[in-house]
Amino acid sequence: MSGIDPGARIGHVHLKVADLERSIAFYRDVLGFRLRQRFGPQAAFLAANDYHHHIGLNTWESAGGSPPPPGSVGLYHFAILFPTRRALAQAVARVLAHGWPLVGASDHGVSEAVYLEDPDRNGIELYWDRPRELWPTTPDGQVAMYTRPLDLGDLLALADGGAGVPL
Repeated sequence: MSGIDPGARIGHVHLKVADLERSIAFYRDVLGFRLRQRFGPQAAFLAANDYHHHIGLNTWESAGGSPPPPGSVGLYHFAILFPTRRALAQAVARVLAHGWPLVGASDHGVSEAVYLEDPDRNGIELYWDRPRELWPTTPDGQVAMYTRPLDLGDLLALADGGAGVPL
């Protein structure tokens, strides 16, 4: 048997939420996704463009529920990939302008990532990938990811066309 097709991608994420309106407001207003379709008061689908959906939200089994307690299994985070460093900077600036807290920011060598949680404490990673030729590698050519602090000030300088490092 061969491995998964190299063209395979992770498609959309569908989340159980406690309050549909609160979650729509977060994904629409704070992150900037566009509401594409609703199924009454129980489900909604949002996208970054004219795609059918990137984010599905529902309360079918979770209306009024609480987030899983620490130490339980489940989703750690899902990631939203931005096409450029500037697009990531603009997304992070939008989150901060809405007063939404960040929970982390890391340089992974292959990417730069900013972490936050939605209203139901689902983890979200906002990131961009550096060009492959800039990825750190071991002497035998393997990817050598790491985790170092991300200079948020430098990243955010790009949000308004500033002089951040334009990788």
